[in-house]
Amino acid sequence: MKLQCFAAVLLFSAGVMAGKYSRDVNEAKSASSDGKTVEFRIAKLNQVWEKATRMQLSPVRQAELHSDLKIQEKDELQWKKIKVEGLDENGDKEAQLRRNFNVILAKYGMDGKRDTRPLESNYLKDHDTKEGDTFDDPRLDKLWSKAKTSGKFSKEELLSLKREFQHHKDKIHEYNIVMDTVSRTEELHKNVISPLEGEAKEHVLHQKHTELKLKMRDLNQGFERLRKLSHEGFSEDSEFREPRVIELWEAAKRTNLSDDELDSLKEELRHFETKVEKHSHYQEQLELSHQKLRHVEALGDTEHIKRNQEKYNTISEKTREMGYKMKKHMQDLTNKISRQGLNHNEL
Repeated sequence: MKLQCFAAVLLFSAGVMAGKYSRDVNEAKSASSDGKTVEFRIAKLNQVWEKATRMQLSPVRQAELHSDLKIQEKDELQWKKIKVEGLDENGDKEAQLRRNFNVILAKYGMDGKRDTRPLESNYLKDHDTKEGDTFDDPRLDKLWSKAKTSGKFSKEELLSLKREFQHHKDKIHEYNIVMDTVSRTEELHKNVISPLEGEAKEHVLHQKHTELKLKMRDLNQGFERLRKLSHEGFSEDSEFREPRVIELWEAAKRTNLSDDELDSLKEELRHFETKVEKHSHYQEQLELSHQKLRHVEALGDTEHIKRNQEKYNTISEKTREMGYKMKKHMQDLTNKISRQGLNHNEL
């Protein structure tokens, strides 16, 4: 019940984003009134973070949330500036920010609904390829089962393939979140009173349906790639290894970029892939550091606990920082490729 109330308050605050933005209310100070330092400059994001620190999130998942909230903070503060300049008159950017915020709440089980994802998203467990692995989707499970028993993949390739399947599973989860928000918007649309309010909600609904259409197209293309990869295996001339980078490269090749532009983007994607791999390394180190800290705490050696806690805090901070940089870079690349795609493809 408490979680539902908390989610209701957050969803309400997202819904009235166009209202009066008070610096005292919405931009948190470096320290709160009780002297505690705060993580974010926007109060509702601090509410989410404070709630998350009381939840049983794994260290890696908590670091991921922190990175997502930092991206949300950056986007909302940028929106406040363009709002003052009168550059978001139709409210498209505001609506997108609200959707992004709702996705974060749902992704980490803070939307008042029962989270279907495991409470502990242990990074190290992603490296294990047991027979019982499932992806909560019959088509993915069947494809994964065939790929594992095909004999076409080395152990390292199987781990890479599993990351691709996990990435697709996450995309399905995000699609379901957006679809759920569309359903709720349609319910609200039925209860509209004034024609003006109806037009505004109709506009938001159209945006959400467009977003769903794009995500479904991406899902279909992603599944087709997984199907082909599972049957044919990895080619020796594969440009990239990381699923997110591969997805961006495939999207770029569908645009009207020239060969020179594609070569330039390919080089940027290589730098991005290095960043993704570095982030994954930090995630793995964070989980290992957390396990070691728990072990030392069980032994009760105060000096060892202090030393391991400091090391854990340092790795945690670096993981959050690297996660933010990686996600911001991905956001920039996605926007760049999407702009080219809009010139080439019909929505």
